[in-house]
Amino acid sequence: MSHGYIRVAAVTPETTVADTKANAKSIIDWSFKAADAGAQIIVFPELCITGYTCGELFFQDTLLGEALQALRTIAENTKVLDAIIFVGMPLYYKGHLRNVAAAISHGKVLGFVPKTHLPDYSEFYEARYFEAGPEYAESISYPNGDIPIGAELIFSCESIPGVEIAAELCEDLWVPDSPSTRAAMAGATVIVNLSASDELTGKAAYRRQLVSMQSAKCYVSYIYSNAGIGESTQDVVYPGGGIIAENGRILAETKPFKGQMTITEIDYTESLKRRDQMTTFELDDDDYERVPFRLSPKRIELTRPIDPHPFVPSGREHLRERCEEILDIQAYGLRKRLEHTHSKTAVIGISGGLDSTLALLVTVRAFDILGLDRKGIIGVTMPGFGTTDRTYENAVTMIQTLGVTFREINISAAVRQHFSDIGQDETVHDVTYENSQARERTQILMDIANKEGGLVIGTGDLSELALGWATYNGDHMSMYAVNCSVPKTLVRHLVRFYADFYGKDDENLRKVLLDVLDTPVSPELLPPEENGQIAQKTEDLVGPYELHDFFLYYVLRFGYTPEKIYLLAKAAFKTGTSEEAYDTDTIKKWLKVFYRRFFSQQFKRSAIPDGPKVGTVALSPRGDLRMPSDASARLWLDAVENL
Repeated sequence: MSHGYIRVAAVTPETTVADTKANAKSIIDWSFKAADAGAQIIVFPELCITGYTCGELFFQDTLLGEALQALRTIAENTKVLDAIIFVGMPLYYKGHLRNVAAAISHGKVLGFVPKTHLPDYSEFYEARYFEAGPEYAESISYPNGDIPIGAELIFSCESIPGVEIAAELCEDLWVPDSPSTRAAMAGATVIVNLSASDELTGKAAYRRQLVSMQSAKCYVSYIYSNAGIGESTQDVVYPGGGIIAENGRILAETKPFKGQMTITEIDYTESLKRRDQMTTFELDDDDYERVPFRLSPKRIELTRPIDPHPFVPSGREHLRERCEEILDIQAYGLRKRLEHTHSKTAVIGISGGLDSTLALLVTVRAFDILGLDRKGIIGVTMPGFGTTDRTYENAVTMIQTLGVTFREINISAAVRQHFSDIGQDETVHDVTYENSQARERTQILMDIANKEGGLVIGTGDLSELALGWATYNGDHMSMYAVNCSVPKTLVRHLVRFYADFYGKDDENLRKVLLDVLDTPVSPELLPPEENGQIAQKTEDLVGPYELHDFFLYYVLRFGYTPEKIYLLAKAAFKTGTSEEAYDTDTIKKWLKVFYRRFFSQQFKRSAIPDGPKVGTVALSPRGDLRMPSDASARLWLDAVENL
């Protein structure tokens, strides 16, 4: 099963200007290389059969006739390949010379797509040789029967539903109304671009941006192949280079002058998923002709990069910008709520763990934005049966370092009284034992907020909401939940960022944040071990948060099947390699736990407080997740069992 993936290649063969026989041989050889590597969509550059830089030679009948013969040679010699191949050539048709992309599959020429926008500026003189169009499909006589020609063609794979390919050529991408935009609205999920773009200082970055943005706004996979080695350098130089993008992400690329083939897998179903979610994406395919072809579905072993931490900003280049943006969304959300309620006091429980640390940093940021005294933030530490010296000291140090008001309220006596009232045996460390402590802490925070005229700031994160890892009407509840759409992996990342960038000027703050990061995640509701270390480690009970966050992203962002998520997880965490983070049994185990808890805990999410959305995945019942609390997980659990 392909799970919606198909391998594709952008190829830049070495060109011999005006030598169609040599170019055909090179195209054939590279087609076999790409197919041997598993590629089933193979894209070559603009006018690659003749060379882009032929100039006045395009008026020579000899060149045009040999170009057509070369196309037949390529089709005949690649008919054994299970692929669709796009090549560029000049085509004389009804008294007009067109710059076209020819689609070939299993020895058959499927159709011709003419270039719509012909540049006639600077070093480009295409309008001197070629004419645009036709826009609407017409028929051209060919030895094996009539073949469609027109800009509005979509090559539709009958054997792999969802693979719908449209073509455009070079300049078509650079204009405001690109043909690929209309093709996407007609249902194309894959766009191929046969290009001949010369190299100038800074132009490579601009090309890259264009490809990325077009794939993003059209919700398509985009395969770009540029002319390179062998083109005439009389006035300009062609760099080659392929770019493969998917919905705004660059999946693979060959840098200019650095290689001849770019190959990876695209997920054509992702485009369909994104379009389904975007109600403003309207399909209109009235004028497009579908050209059928067939490919054999293949089981794909992923080679494309799969980020194991999809919620976390990647790369150092924009790291600070992205993290500041997330912190600002959280802080400005809280700012509005404080302003609206005329509150100058915020109450927050500080455990010395990751979530409360981030919530405190965000609250401080909001107060600074409003110009309020940080003393209006009441940081409450509430030691209980499971509190360790390490987390207690970190909580106290953080409160003092950030200059907020410190309060300590030990909950042990109150909880023991509650146990006595309800008949709970303190030696029985069951769910009542644990939740009584969580609810006592929440009661304290709520009452302090009432007394001081302030708001209780929630600390729970997105991962906990997904798994239901919160005490209902305990830490589940607050007056504003600043972390509600921040998953645990991102919480960790943001605290690390804060330590690295803001801790440079405050060594005490940096030191305590780094120790918080190094502390095992725990609700600390069970007594510590004899050596004083944390006994209750969350990830030992519910599983690694990085796995659960990975599952959550693909379950909610795209609605992928358990089978596909399992495939992605194995690739992301390098299962079966020397870099393996989790083996297959471990992934299956925690994937099952994820689905079981995700479905069973919806009732908690149906009653969560307000909080700011920071990313594309959120769980608010008022916005992103309208899910019945009584939905069965059986289908998903069965699928995991059958992996």
